[in-house]
Amino acid sequence: MPFRVLITDYAWPNLEIERAILAEVGAEIVVAPNGAAEEIIALAPDVDAILTCWKQVPAAALDVATRCRIVSRYGIGLDNIPVAHATELGMVVTNVPDFCLDEVAEHTLALLFACGRRIVPQVEATRQGVWNQSQARGMPRLRGQTLGLVGYGNIAQAVAAQARALGLQIIAYTPRLAVDALAPWGKATNDLGELLGAADYVSLHLPLTPATRGLVDAAAFAQMKPTAYLINTSRGAMIDEAALLAALESGQIAGAALDVMSSEPPPPDHPLLHHPRVIATPHVAFYSEAAIVDLATKAARHVAQALRGEMPSRVVNPAVLAQANCRLARH
Repeated sequence: MPFRVLITDYAWPNLEIERAILAEVGAEIVVAPNGAAEEIIALAPDVDAILTCWKQVPAAALDVATRCRIVSRYGIGLDNIPVAHATELGMVVTNVPDFCLDEVAEHTLALLFACGRRIVPQVEATRQGVWNQSQARGMPRLRGQTLGLVGYGNIAQAVAAQARALGLQIIAYTPRLAVDALAPWGKATNDLGELLGAADYVSLHLPLTPATRGLVDAAAFAQMKPTAYLINTSRGAMIDEAALLAALESGQIAGAALDVMSSEPPPPDHPLLHHPRVIATPHVAFYSEAAIVDLATKAARHVAQALRGEMPSRVVNPAVLAQANCRLARH
């Protein structure tokens, strides 16, 4: 019987890359029609591997997927996979940690430029036949301003490298860094409040976990400068959106640029989508043709390795490899 690989969802035109790689190990693809939880649970008993992009993989699906050796994530974050439960069941979980580093860094800076140079209101004005400089009044020079990076993983480091070339000052918040880790060109802090008070642009680059959900709340906005902008290319649920709307309405912050929302797609009447001081893009920071080719290739190769009985190149739960019930060991 050929291997069967369940793909819960994907955000690119076709699965040609995955089909070619998985065909090498005699695997066929099963695609969930909508990626709903009940669909994934219904399809899971007959599969040997799961590939997932954004859809939540229910723990119940893993319970019934008694042949499944691997859950392979299309991407970096793991908030849609119950990793601890997969580990208990003996399944390997993988991700692609070097996915879209350049793309998200570039999109972050594109949003920063759009905020700092007030691009959107000026474009809207010229489209309405207004040709003057009123929207530019009071605009600061970008060089010398401070970019606060909340989190300092691979993407944030790529942002920092590009931002330094623009003359931005860098402050990064992460409990794992020594305060002099960015010296001499930047500063690290273990105090989020210090970053919020210093930054002209606050950019989020943390994974979504119970500790980071709702991290940017009313108390956080109260610590930001009234001239500061919030940028989010990470996960929407890290922001308390009601608190963000209140901060915009009260003038606590100057604006926000969001590539992600707490619920996607957001309802068309979501007030943040229509707020004059919000720039929203539809979760596209990750996208380039080259990035998608890399992603599909690496995630599918992880599955092919597992189906051969090999250790995948990137295992995020290595403790499973020493367990007696590790499903790779059976093969």
